[in-house]
Amino acid sequence: MWLPVLISQRIDDMHAHGFRLTAEDVYSINQASLKDAVVLFGSGCTGELVSRDGLLFTNHHCGFGQIQRHSSVEHDYLKDGFWAMSRSEELPNPGLTVSFLERMDDVTAAVLRGYEPAMTEAQRDSLVKANGDAIVKQVAAPDKGIQARVEALYYANQYFLFVYKVYRDVRLVGAPPSSIGKFGGDTDNWMWPRHTGDFSIFRVYAGRDNEPADYSPDNVPFTPKRFFSISRAGVKEGDFTFVYGCPGSTQEYVTSDAVRYVGEVSDPEKIALRTLRLDIQKKYMAQDPAVRIQYASKNAGVANAWKKWQGEAKGIARLGTVAAKQAYERRFAEWAKGTRYEGLLDRLAALYAQRNPVYRAYEYFRETVYTVELLSFATDVANALRAAHPVGEMVEEFYKDYYQPIDEETFVAMVEALDRNLSAEFKPAWFCEQLAAYGSAAAWRDALYAQSLFVDRDRVAALTPDDLEQVQADPAVQLGLAFVQFYQSELRPVITETSSALNLAYREYMQAQMEFEPDKAFYPDANLTLRVAYGHVAGYSPADAVYYSPVSTLKGIIEKDNPDIYDYNIPQVLRDIYAEGGHDDQPVCFLATNHTSGGNSGSPVINADGNLVGINFDRVWEGTMSDIVFDPEYCRNISLDIRYLLFVIREVGHADWLFDEMVFAD
Repeated sequence: MWLPVLISQRIDDMHAHGFRLTAEDVYSINQASLKDAVVLFGSGCTGELVSRDGLLFTNHHCGFGQIQRHSSVEHDYLKDGFWAMSRSEELPNPGLTVSFLERMDDVTAAVLRGYEPAMTEAQRDSLVKANGDAIVKQVAAPDKGIQARVEALYYANQYFLFVYKVYRDVRLVGAPPSSIGKFGGDTDNWMWPRHTGDFSIFRVYAGRDNEPADYSPDNVPFTPKRFFSISRAGVKEGDFTFVYGCPGSTQEYVTSDAVRYVGEVSDPEKIALRTLRLDIQKKYMAQDPAVRIQYASKNAGVANAWKKWQGEAKGIARLGTVAAKQAYERRFAEWAKGTRYEGLLDRLAALYAQRNPVYRAYEYFRETVYTVELLSFATDVANALRAAHPVGEMVEEFYKDYYQPIDEETFVAMVEALDRNLSAEFKPAWFCEQLAAYGSAAAWRDALYAQSLFVDRDRVAALTPDDLEQVQADPAVQLGLAFVQFYQSELRPVITETSSALNLAYREYMQAQMEFEPDKAFYPDANLTLRVAYGHVAGYSPADAVYYSPVSTLKGIIEKDNPDIYDYNIPQVLRDIYAEGGHDDQPVCFLATNHTSGGNSGSPVINADGNLVGINFDRVWEGTMSDIVFDPEYCRNISLDIRYLLFVIREVGHADWLFDEMVFAD
């Protein structure tokens, strides 16, 4: 996950692995480069420009929220797909943005200007913030769509300025049916072989001056500085690949205590809680098509991390990551004797011992009571009324995708789990008293949903700030408030204090690791900023006597096809196409050794000549521990083969008109 601005430090190694472009081709501020064809899509995915008219590819799951919002029972774009047949049919998406990185600069010296070693950590933080704000103010121009932020790298040992141009008119152009775009569903999520056509197509629009503008029918397609040419030559094992995108978060340099908490405490408990929620949602979604549409995006959001955590915990255990970290720490401690780093690991261990029980309670709150939709919505409405904000849009957005029976059953399951698994010191006394008074979570549920005004859409829509006293007395608000107050008074002070101390200790530990291993090439942990990861197409062996080849095909889709299982019920058109013959070898997805993370969804996968060969969308289940430890034997990113995207556009969507604006390299 290398910083593009420093890619010249890696370019020789990239060339040794087969890359044929220059460092300037990858990243430049003096001329158009590949970075100018890559965007942060929304606030958590990546996308890439593929035409001079602003056409953009990303994942189906990245555009899922927009596809869902345009869907209804009458126009079910989730089920049937959506294909604009002209630019006039492209659908606007209020609030959706794409952000182009204009440049990134090392501003460490400017951020730390005025720092003295005698300063307290609070004084340092205040100085860093003030200097960072001043730097941002100098370059940001919100009226022109220019945004900037200063990001800390290597645990605040280094600071970079990232300057973005943000475009606000992004329209939906095409999306395959979910039976293609989400083929395999939760069963195949994070797994290989994969046969998911995980793509959606958007277009970026601008004002007539090509600058960012709010949506207007008068806007025109954006003309990018650079867009990707598309390779139809395909990939084979050993081919060079690199991923250009915005990985979200990694923890490569944490200690064994941090890894043990993730693999042995946090992941297993969150998996169990989300299993309860998913089972409830799926039961009702299977009974009613309208509920399936309402909860499609919610269910996918819950399931994504749920499945990832399972692979992560298993990967940490399989690799013996905790023991490996401990062995490293013993070597480090021996090296650190007599240096300023002596005792640093003991300090980190003591901080985790103080933090982890409290942080566990916080995570339990997030995965239980905070997931009950009525409670969260009631809290949001109360906060809006306190601030004298209108609630009309909130009401419309909430009830459009709310199904009370799911929420009621979730309430019972979450209250019972929290009460059963947290000790009294980590639960609000009011919660314990109420549960005891009602006698059971089910009885409490019956009373809450009978009494709360938030079950009545019309009553909530009519609320004004004058009704605040009544809202604050509502049982849903009271329950949510009990946990917010307990968190603020009992948990947050400990978490804030220990997190601050951990950050300080890790800043020192990061320095120490670089001194301990001066020949190691360190890259900064991911933080949703633009990175380059390179590798090659490769299969892998997940278990004894098993080898997975790196390319899946349409034949595999037909083998999985099952009309009786929603996730495997492909559209009839795909069956018909296959029955015609000649499509057995149609590529669908491929594996490579690129280091990716959340946020890399939608990232372009590029070949040795810089041409687009795929769209990254996942990792293999056995390698999801790569956020913590990257193992080249198991860690593989999964990408949609660009040839399958083109196949679906032509054969399923019949949107061949889009090809006229693409440039094909071969």
